[in-house]
Amino acid sequence: MRRTLLITSAVVLFAVSLTQVSISQENHSSKQPRYRLIDLGTFGGPAGYLQNGFDGILNNHGTLVGWANTSTPDPLCLTAPNCFQSHAFRATNGHVTDLGTLPGGDTSEAFWATESGLIVGLSQNGEFDPLVDGFPEIRAVLWQKGKITDLGTLPDGGYESLAAAVNNYGQVVGFALNTIPDTCSLVGFSTQTRAFRWQNGTMEDLGTLGGPDANAELINDRGQIAGASYTDSINPATGCPEIRPFLWQNGSMLDLGTLGGTSGDVRSMNQWGQVAGFSNLSGDQTFHPFLWSRRHLIDLGTFGGDTGEPNWINDWGDVVGKADLPGPAPQLHDAVLWRNGKALDLGVLPGDSCSNAYFINSYGQVVGTSENQHLCSIFVGQHAFLWERGRPMVDLNTLIPPGASLDLTYAVAINDRGEIAGFGVPPGCALEDYESCGHAYMLIPCRAGEECANVTLTADSALPAMAATFKARTAVSTDAPASLLRRWRSQVR
Repeated sequence: MRRTLLITSAVVLFAVSLTQVSISQENHSSKQPRYRLIDLGTFGGPAGYLQNGFDGILNNHGTLVGWANTSTPDPLCLTAPNCFQSHAFRATNGHVTDLGTLPGGDTSEAFWATESGLIVGLSQNGEFDPLVDGFPEIRAVLWQKGKITDLGTLPDGGYESLAAAVNNYGQVVGFALNTIPDTCSLVGFSTQTRAFRWQNGTMEDLGTLGGPDANAELINDRGQIAGASYTDSINPATGCPEIRPFLWQNGSMLDLGTLGGTSGDVRSMNQWGQVAGFSNLSGDQTFHPFLWSRRHLIDLGTFGGDTGEPNWINDWGDVVGKADLPGPAPQLHDAVLWRNGKALDLGVLPGDSCSNAYFINSYGQVVGTSENQHLCSIFVGQHAFLWERGRPMVDLNTLIPPGASLDLTYAVAINDRGEIAGFGVPPGCALEDYESCGHAYMLIPCRAGEECANVTLTADSALPAMAATFKARTAVSTDAPASLLRRWRSQVR
């Protein structure tokens, strides 16, 4: 009965979406929208963060989730490259809420927000992992109606977990560590990584494709789960098992295969179980984007260069990302929209050399970043862009009122209301340092006749005062990336 309910609900929602898209396209105006910029600020520290648009950070009710620095240094540098503690936030209608941490914890991050208001991520819990000297325990958490819930770890033990995604029915997926030693851990710890599904207070191990580790990264409202898993085949180049993308449904894990190489991963999944990801080609020297649909793995290809990478797929099956152009290494890449088996080059902004599309909504609006050749070579964005309906991409900095507090460098999400989220840098923050001093922002479309003024939030005004009491600790330093979820992804390719 529950499975029937899930599928029926998804069909109804999609039918409504089809109607909305049809009406929107009929009534679409050729006039370029203007936006109000909301600089989300921080919790007293130098930077704010979003999960790079690969996840459901912005829902269709205008709720955005992420995390921002506090003013307290983090000796572990666990969640931010600038070594400040951070708290998860929820931003709605121009108001930012500190989601806090588990009791005793110093740091939290939010990765996903559903249409029903559920939010998942991670939080420290104030304890230390007995298997990793000086490393704090991190737990998968669920925020619901202002309350934070520790989702725990698997029944067979382990001290770390992370929630990557949640659907509208409260089913949460992610990874949890057990206590079995593992020299090839997917997330850099010393024990095995296991994919989990949490529902109704219970965390379930989803198994693997034959190897020791797996991670669940995505879930839709039909309960389908996508991620990556080790297999029972060893990659001779690394001495570790080969990695395959998977789709889990009805109690079993399906190997989606690769494009000839020994590893692959997922990036996005829609409500119909279509999965976008990337895979190494034979020889593991290059990788291509793929679309898995109707039990077929399709190589989406490039623009003649070596590599390509998807970032998002909408419920129409449209995939956006980037694809390399031909030429000597390092090759340039353009933002791309893959639709109905064809690749559309979205180009670059005037004067730029590279671009990358991070998100596409149900109406075909695409957002991303465009940059010059130097920034392209070091993978740093420069100009946030909007592309829609075959028009040339537009620099979002030209669509906001003058005097903005941020230079908009990345646009990483756009919802079906046309609201946009991304990163920007304030004066004095170099483009290359956006992870150390950049801010998250939202762009809200201005209505006809409405004053379109920029808003800058600060820890002393719109943001609530910090309520947590921080405890000084002496611990070993680590070279952790900005997010534990990004650490997982960095291991795959």
